[in-house]
Parts: sequence; structure tokens; C-alpha cells
Amino acid sequence: MPHPQRPALALAGCLAALALGSACAWGKPAALPPVYVHMNGANEFLENVVAVRPGQPVVFVDEDTGPHTIVGYDPATGKTSSRFDGAVQGTPGPGHPVHTYTIRFTHPGLKYYYCSIHAELAKESGGVVQPKKRPTVHGFGDPMDGLIIVTTDPHLLADNPATSRQRILPHYFGG
Repeated sequence: MPHPQRPALALAGCLAALALGSACAWGKPAALPPVYVHMNGANEFLENVVAVRPGQPVVFVDEDTGPHTIVGYDPATGKTSSRFDGAVQGTPGPGHPVHTYTIRFTHPGLKYYYCSIHAELAKESGGVVQPKKRPTVHGFGDPMDGLIIVTTDPHLLADNPATSRQRILPHYFGG
């Protein structure tokens, strides 16, 4: 015979998890939907600042003909990450597979990244390291870089661009 208090305990556990910003599905964590960051022909990350929950997948989608890298770095030191280090092939044209790179972060914090094909790290006055557009590549003057905010703050999570919910952007190259 089932224990009469178990459903109440499960409900209480789910309510506590929700209050702490976690997902709950009767004892099993609910799958978090991915947040998408698109790369385009202007050599930029379309959603260059996004917020995700700890453990939520971030999927970089290359809807450009050229390849891109996604390299994490520390702006205080310029040290690049061996874990946050991905590369995606370009898409030859509509109807071809669109390549992606997925990563998850388990701890809250700021995750800076750039495309090492289109930008390079440079020390600014004051010692901060930031990506700068490589002078030898085409594009629009801005470096190809971005920021992922890993948080449980509902206000930051609600601020993501609408496009960050779509894997392939319609009427966008590769879509």
C-alpha cells in the first residue's frame, strides 16, 4: 500500500525546488529547453548576450557559409578555456545541414566568448582583455564576441531575445 504522505512530500519538494529557481517534475528534473545563439554572414553572434539557468544547453547555430569558433576566455587574464572551445562548419546553402555546437554550464557566473577566426584578444588600458576584430578578415568592424550569463534570476532569464528560442531562423540563410 502506498505511503499516504509521499505525494505531499513530493509536492513540497517541487514547491521548494521552484522557489529556488529549479525545475521539478515529481522527483525528476524537467529538461530545460536550449537557448540558441545564431552566427550569420556579417560575422556576428546575433544573440550576443543571453541568460541561461545552470545546466541549460546553449546551442550555437552556424547559419553562415563560413566556419566559426566559439572560444571562452577570462577578461581579467586573457586565458582561453580548454572546456568552452568549439568549432562549427559553415552551411553551403539552403537545404544543407546546419552545424551546431552545444555547451552547458553548471555554476552561475559570466561566460565570455569570441570567434578566434574573426577576432583576437587584446589587452586594453587598465589590463582588461577584450576581443578585437582581426584586421585581415571581412565583416562589419565589430569583433565577433558575446556573453552568457548563467543565473537563476527570472528577470535576466526573461530578457533573452525572441530568436534565442528558435533553432533555425526562418528566411535566414540555411533556414
